[in-house]
This record gives sequence, structure tokens and C-alpha cells, in this order.
Amino acid sequence: MNYHLRVAVWMVAVQALAGHSLVAQTPTSVVDHDTPLEHLSSDFVMADGPCWDGWSLIIPDVKGEQILRYNPKKKTLQTLVSDSGRISATFFNHGRLYLSDNGQGKLSFIDGGKKVSIADFSQLKTEGEKRDYRPNDLVVDHRGGVYVTFTPQGKVIYVTPEGELKVAVESVPTPNGLILSPDGKTLFVSSVASKQIWSYEIRQAGQLSEARQIAAMDDGPARGADGMAMDRAGNVYCAGPSAIWIWSPTGTLLDKVVCPTKPINCTFGDPDMRSLYITAAGGLYRQRMKISGRSPSQASLPLTPIAQTKTSRQQESSTPSTTIPADLIFQPDVVYAKYGERKLLADIIAPKTTQQLPALIVVHGGGWHNGDKTKFQALSIRLAKLGYVVAAIEYRLADEAAFPAAIHDCFAAVRFLRNHSQRFHIDSERIGAVGGSAGGHLVGLMASGNGNPNLQGTAGNLETSSKIQAAIVMAGPLEMLTGSVAERSRSGKGFSNSNSWLRGTVDEKPALYRDADAYVQIDKNTCPILFMTGEFDNPARNQSSRDRLSKLGIATDIMTYKDGKHGCWNRLPWLDEMVLDMADFLRDNLK
Repeated sequence: MNYHLRVAVWMVAVQALAGHSLVAQTPTSVVDHDTPLEHLSSDFVMADGPCWDGWSLIIPDVKGEQILRYNPKKKTLQTLVSDSGRISATFFNHGRLYLSDNGQGKLSFIDGGKKVSIADFSQLKTEGEKRDYRPNDLVVDHRGGVYVTFTPQGKVIYVTPEGELKVAVESVPTPNGLILSPDGKTLFVSSVASKQIWSYEIRQAGQLSEARQIAAMDDGPARGADGMAMDRAGNVYCAGPSAIWIWSPTGTLLDKVVCPTKPINCTFGDPDMRSLYITAAGGLYRQRMKISGRSPSQASLPLTPIAQTKTSRQQESSTPSTTIPADLIFQPDVVYAKYGERKLLADIIAPKTTQQLPALIVVHGGGWHNGDKTKFQALSIRLAKLGYVVAAIEYRLADEAAFPAAIHDCFAAVRFLRNHSQRFHIDSERIGAVGGSAGGHLVGLMASGNGNPNLQGTAGNLETSSKIQAAIVMAGPLEMLTGSVAERSRSGKGFSNSNSWLRGTVDEKPALYRDADAYVQIDKNTCPILFMTGEFDNPARNQSSRDRLSKLGIATDIMTYKDGKHGCWNRLPWLDEMVLDMADFLRDNLK
């Protein structure tokens, strides 16, 4: 069957599946109402704008003039900076903890427990103005620039990565909280007095469009549109007088998280980024969600001023660097697919060249429920250094959308790169994929399931081939109908990731499990697959897949790494060894 005829068949199949179980299901609410709101601590004079630093929650006690750290694993609250002054908000991005220093009228960051000034806002005050410029809330963009609200002045100031101050907005009444959309192209600002939510399209850093009101809190006369947050789907969160309000990106009210005391600010946190932390008059609260927030960007940019002290985590010898080398181009949060208001994003890292290069799609793990595209940044950098255009993608996780949504996203990413090959300098005939754990399963499914119309989805460029030419599976299970995944599905003991992702057991939904099974779909059209695993991560996994590939004459192999455990591809020394083996395989098979 020629390709265009196959596309026509796919389109008919997709239409026929409307209302069928193969259509990705989305949750009725973004809030996990089965889990009650938790009150974690009241040990604050006034807790204000919190942030997540990758492993703990940072909370400024603005009136207590200290910064605290909550460790969710140990359930402890400790002092991080004891004499911080009046810090009204924090934001962690690019490996740096930014502070809205309300007391001193500065933008600062923490370096070795001490505040270092980035910008002094006193220079903004003109001769006719009576009130000092004291920052309220802040958000940090892709470049390391910072948007800051000044409530009495009705302004939003943009601080460039070099410390220059620009007026981004100068006519919004009582601006308070603010947050950026996941793709960094829209700024949302709350007005404390009117309780309205405004959006601004970002034309370029610090230069915004005219304001557009997308929502307002209609809960009576009490003031209080305050701090804001954003989830990975682009939904907008804002603290109101008695609840956290949640809207879609265009302002449709989705839900509320009612709080027993007046909310002040909120942010996502925890290892799976599925907890909404709320600071309020009564202290610190936590609400579990059905959709996760966005992990902070890792340390990758050359920021100024330069930090003099590395964190304990940066000093770990087994942690690979995520700094983008000067000879690579980094394009974060590129939109590769859209489903209504939902935008799917990719971080693209590539050599600085106009030469057409082969491309690799990197698919993160996390049991189909957790994780994000930042987790494999060290791997992506090393692959780009080898001469590949690398796209590390996010995909819709299980609590946001059921299978086959995630594989729809993976194939959409292939079509996007192929359709935009000129833009990204890609050789469209040489596109491969690399994935770890659950991401390895998805990459295996990309390798064998390209001919299955149920797996293609509807996200753009359907006339373009989604076939990949080579695949690397790092410790991902290809079998779903059989093997350990099916055994766990049937056992009824403990949580089954597959039952949650496919919304049923292997016996309840055998057809769906077959579509998710990469092993049973291996045929003569499957591309070469390299399997990689740690010595202590079940090297026998996927032996049946390797046997079938070999029988069909398709190149395959397994590389096992001494002393390696699950996830060793994100640790040294295994990462460097694995990348060398990837290079050999890709050189021979991505052609």
C-alpha cells in the first residue's frame, strides 16, 4: 500500500474511532478530589510566593524575614536563609533561586546562602513619584530575563539577563501575581483590586501586546487576586480571597481549590510535580492534582552575575552537566503539536550549522505517569555534540490523557520534524528515536507500530510520514499483552501503571493492550533497534523482541553496562559509555 493511501485509511480509521476506547480520554477535573487538601505547617509569620527547586519547596516568610525549605520526603521545614529581609516571592529556574526583594527594592538571587543583587529598582523612581519601587512577584523566562510586578505603580518591569530594566506594562491596575505560558509566548497578570486576569502576547523579550482580559473572579467584593501558577497543559492558577481559581489558557473556569484560610500564592512541586503547594494566611497547604506542573529548567545558561558557589547537587560527581555548550543552539519549548488549547512542546538542541543533519527524538521515562523533557537534557546535549538535531519532547501523561495519547504525540513529533526539516536543518530521511524506561516502550512502539492507524493521532501534518529509521530502547518493556506488564495488570496487587494508563486490565481491554504492545507489531517494516540496560536492570527483558527482529533480518543488539541500575543513562560514568555505543549504532543504522 503506498503511503498516501495509508494516510487516507488512517483518516477514516480515526473518524471511525470517535467515541471508541482508543480515543484518548482526558480527566473531568484537573484537581484530584479524592485526595483532601493537606495542612502542612503553620510555622510562618506570613508565607508568601513559593517555588520548587527540583527536590524541595522554597517558601519566603515575608514578615518573618527568613526563607524556609520544606523537604516533602522527610516532611521537615528548615531555615534556608535566616536574615533574608522582606522577600515577597521566589522563583527557581536555570539552576538559580531568584528573589523578589521587596524590602530592599531589588531583584536578587541566592549564592551560597547569601543574597546577590541582579537589579536595583530604585533607579526607576522619577522626581515626581512619591512611592518607592518595591517588587511584588516575579517570573523567569527562557533567556534568564525576569518579569516583575510593581503593584502601586501599576507596572510590570522586565529585567534582561544583563540586568537592564525595561517597562513591559505600565497601565495595568494593581498588578500582583504573574506567570508565563509553557511556551513562553504569553504573560498572565492578576489585578489584586479588580480580581481580573490579563494576558499579554510577548512580541519579543520585554515587549508585550495590548492587554486582553481572559477571566475575573466573581466571588463578591473581597479583594485578592494574588499569586499565580501554571501547569504543563497551560492552565492558569491564581490565588483568590478564599480559593485557588483554575482557568484554561483562554479563560474557561475549570475548577477551584477551596482553602480554609486566605490563599496568598501557589506553585507546583514534589518529584512528580503533581502537588499544588499553597501559601496562605494559615501557613502551607498541599493539594494533589491530576495534571502536573512544569519542572524548573536545569542549569544550562551562562547567567550574570556569575554564581560563586555550587549547590551540593551540582557538586555530585555522578551528575552530568546540563550546560549548553557554545557550539550548540538551544531552542526550548518549541510547539510541535496542538490539540485544541493544549500545546505539546519540545526542547531542540542542535549544532550551529546550516548543513542538513540526521535528527533524534528523545522520549523521557516515568512509568507513563511522571517525568518531563528536561530529565534527559544531559543525554540530549551529548547526542547533539555528535552531530544530531535533538528534539527532547514532552507528551501527555496518563493522568492527563489515556493511551494512545502519548504515542500519538510521539508520532506527531516525527511528522513535525520531517515537515519542518528546512527550518531545523534536518535530513528528513534520517530520523531516529531514543527513549528510557516508559519512554523506551514508546520508542519501541514508534519502531514497530508505524503501520497501525490507531497510533497515529490527528495532530497535524498527517500527509507526512511518521516512520523512524532507527530506535534505541533503554530498559523499556516492549511487551504489554505478555510479560511483566501483563502479570502486574492481572495480579491486583499494588498499583499497575498500565491499568491506569490504559484505563483497564489486560483482560478487560485486550485490543487496547495489543495496540500498546510493540513486540507483537514487529514485522519486516520495523526499523533497527538497539537495546541498552544496566547490569542490575533485567538484561533478559525484551529477549523475545530481539529474537523476532533477528529472525526477520533486522539489525538489533543489546548493550549491558556493568554495575548499572535503572536510569543509569542519566548518571556518570554510564552516560558517556552509552552515548559512545549509541554513536556506533546510529552511524551504521540511521542512514
